[in-house]
Amino acid sequence: MKLALACAAAVAATPVAAQNLWISGGPIYTGVAERPTAEVVVVQDGRIAFVGSPDTVRLKLNPGTESIDLKGAALFPGFTDAHAHLRGIGERELSLNLEGAKSAAEAVGRVKAYLAERRPSGPVWGRGWIETGWPEGRFLNRGDLDPIAPDRPVLLVRADGHALVANTAALKAAGIDETTAVPAGGEILKGPDGKLTGMLVDNAMALVRKLQAPPTEADRRAAFDAAFQVEAAYGWTGIHAMSVDWDDVGLLEAMNAEGRTPLRVYNAVDAEQAGPLFAGGPRATPDGRIVTRAIKLYEDGALGSRGAALFEPYADAPGTTGLVRTPPETMRKAMAQAKAAGIQVAAHAIGDRGNANVLDLMAEQAASDRRWRIEHSQIVRPADIPRFAKLKVIASMQPSHAIGDLHFAPARLGPDRLAGAYAWESLMKAGAVVVGGSDAPVERGDPLIEFYAAVARKDLSGFSGPDWRPQEALSRAEALKLFTSAAAYARFAEAELGTIEVGKRADLTAFSVDLMTAPEAEIPKGHAVLTVVDGKIVHRKP
Repeated sequence: MKLALACAAAVAATPVAAQNLWISGGPIYTGVAERPTAEVVVVQDGRIAFVGSPDTVRLKLNPGTESIDLKGAALFPGFTDAHAHLRGIGERELSLNLEGAKSAAEAVGRVKAYLAERRPSGPVWGRGWIETGWPEGRFLNRGDLDPIAPDRPVLLVRADGHALVANTAALKAAGIDETTAVPAGGEILKGPDGKLTGMLVDNAMALVRKLQAPPTEADRRAAFDAAFQVEAAYGWTGIHAMSVDWDDVGLLEAMNAEGRTPLRVYNAVDAEQAGPLFAGGPRATPDGRIVTRAIKLYEDGALGSRGAALFEPYADAPGTTGLVRTPPETMRKAMAQAKAAGIQVAAHAIGDRGNANVLDLMAEQAASDRRWRIEHSQIVRPADIPRFAKLKVIASMQPSHAIGDLHFAPARLGPDRLAGAYAWESLMKAGAVVVGGSDAPVERGDPLIEFYAAVARKDLSGFSGPDWRPQEALSRAEALKLFTSAAAYARFAEAELGTIEVGKRADLTAFSVDLMTAPEAEIPKGHAVLTVVDGKIVHRKP
């Protein structure tokens, strides 16, 4: 990906003149039931001007129209990641990244190498570790970090962003010891001896945030630039950005005016910073590239760190049922403000209790015409599945979570609760709108991995485990909707985006692999060959 960053830099940073395109030479999937395939697409002035076969073209081509031969690659409506953390994606590329570490020892080794190479002067922050499949079979702890950093604070955020491990120096710098009060909606983990392990879960992470210097505007710009480069190279044409800082809304709008936003961004602002959005209502740049129309709320934590709120105790930790991060009254007030201001609500809920609580709160608001969303909708009681359609609540889900979590979710939940786990097909059959995202940088963020996960329901090695609910896998057509037409609907843009139809904005993605016909195992081996946004090529690769 570092090579991709270097190659894409000029594209991401420089405005591209309006292009007129004739695209053919490979299968074209329109996403339109009445005309699912085509042989040629013509783009003029940022819009789709023709879809069909070459011998029926009755359109006068604009001067300078570029003919693009797909050479067998498959073209689709522009893929949209309906749940990602845009600045976090860039920060992952620019900082200590522990993604993919196969053991606690490897993670610690990476930190040691980083300290030796960079010689940082202040606290060291990293992200991306996850203990699933590690031979040690446990979280990182301060004992892992103290020998390599006895005097410098080191803080490593778990991949899901809902827990971190701090070494002793960091705990001391933050004033945390065994007597520290545990914040509501958080946990400070201790060992059998009553001593701190260094693990802080969900709201307890706020205790160490003072050790992290706020990013400068230059830092934030660099992170967004890096994120745009990565996402365009993956084939994403748009991102629903979650938990956005209010200051970043203005920054993205400014970058857009400078021609530095190659992709479409739909912002869900962190609810604690949403006062200006409630006061001013939805906002968008003149070109519609940056739209801010939603808030992000947090009901519970994550399953991997046992912060997801469950009705019954965790099967592998009978002493806990998880965490409710935000008091009901706070959630209720934010939802009422959003309803009054015409703002969409995107509420994080992973556990069955968390999802039920959010459904109850949304039902109170009677906002079924507002396209409110539950982000993740991961573990749902079967009795609650029909409520999504009844309340017209969108289930915003990330298929790759299911193929990562399959290695620990059965132990966390036990067999009975798996009936409503990652239940994409059940939700669709019940009439709910299901939209797909990646949750990057929690996951890698590759649309081909997400599509594969949705149709295969297996990890990348082909493993699925006993009774991992194969009936919840989606058809190819259903999976395509997750990232195209459903993603457009979830951001109120189905009239402009989501399918390849005459008059719609020309957001297009072409992959080297035909997602609709290729063997499952071949899907994640492909790559994006063309990414087009508003008719402008923002990524091209043979």
